[in-house]
Amino acid sequence: MKTKDELPDCPVATTVSLIGNKWKLLIIRNLLVRPWRFNELHKNLEGISQKVLTDSLRQMEADGIITRTVYAEVPPRVEYALSELGESMRPILDCMQEWGNQYKAEITQREK
Repeated sequence: MKTKDELPDCPVATTVSLIGNKWKLLIIRNLLVRPWRFNELHKNLEGISQKVLTDSLRQMEADGIITRTVYAEVPPRVEYALSELGESMRPILDCMQEWGNQYKAEITQREK
């Protein structure tokens, strides 16, 4: 987790530093539904490389946004899920979804 000194003074900048890229937002979107395995995420997030997915998951785990659970099975199973802190981002993504739907409706109206 980042220390207070490592975070920007501005709260919006802090949020952007934690989730402000396309892939992290889409990972969170998926994890809001249920826990996912790495390969499931990789297949669902069209265009993401394994390296970017791995780096994003590691960073989000280090920031306390997601949890990584390893099950002692053969072969080992690893699941990623939102932590309690990550779950607290649900209202942010709900607002983004609502705004996106309104924007698409507005654009559709303009094109008519």
